[in-house]
Amino acid sequence: MDIETALKEAMTIDGAIGVSLVDYESGMMLGSAGGGRTLDLEAASAGNTDVVRAKARTLDALGIKEGIEDILITLDQQYHLIRLLHRGGSPLFFYLALDRPRANLALARHSLRAIARNLDL
Repeated sequence: MDIETALKEAMTIDGAIGVSLVDYESGMMLGSAGGGRTLDLEAASAGNTDVVRAKARTLDALGIKEGIEDILITLDQQYHLIRLLHRGGSPLFFYLALDRPRANLALARHSLRAIARNLDL
């Protein structure tokens, strides 16, 4: 699956507000879908790059040698899910914002994992 197809597929997840694929070394989006006036995906992607970097530094400082699978941020009305892709090459992550009342978090995590696994880079 290419990036555009993966992003479209992620937007079919119940409650999806917006999704992006981000290179967390540079903070640049490789693509996005959704968002709009309610969610600035470019700003969110750049900000979440800092979240991923901070968590990686914390794990390193603690001597934890495990890779990050995903990071969940819960808000009153939204879930923000960051799914890291563990592949050779550039370090990437999916950022998915969900409308909490309409989303099924377990199903969203499962679906995003499958999309990440099927992404061809």
